[in-house]
Amino acid sequence: MISQSEIRIQTRGRGTYDVSAEVEAAVRGSGIVSGLCHVFVRHTSASLMLCENADPDVRRDLETFMSRIAPDGDPDFVHTAEGPDDMPAHVRSVLTQSGLSIPVRDGHCALGTWQGIYLWEHRRAGHRRTLLLTVQGEAE
Repeated sequence: MISQSEIRIQTRGRGTYDVSAEVEAAVRGSGIVSGLCHVFVRHTSASLMLCENADPDVRRDLETFMSRIAPDGDPDFVHTAEGPDDMPAHVRSVLTQSGLSIPVRDGHCALGTWQGIYLWEHRRAGHRRTLLLTVQGEAE
């Protein structure tokens, strides 16, 4: 069986947004008890990550790292159609992930104790982001 759904997230700008609960709700709603959930972000300036969910310093440190390797306003970037954070957001997206596959067990995401699913917004301004979820496997 296969189930598809979308999650829409309104971001407030650059940073990480925990979408674990929304993904979990989609998995439960799919009726799949054993299989895989694939989450795909439908944008080129945001990404997904499976990251520690206990200490927010981990995500802050990742942002600090990214700002060093893809700084806003880098004079080497030619593509600045939407501002100084435009090309750095694309670089960040390419270096991270546009999709995640999460195992489904007993009708739930089989995440580890300290794992969370995050949308990582790479633009400074808020955006409406769409995640496409495909859950496939055995139904009840």
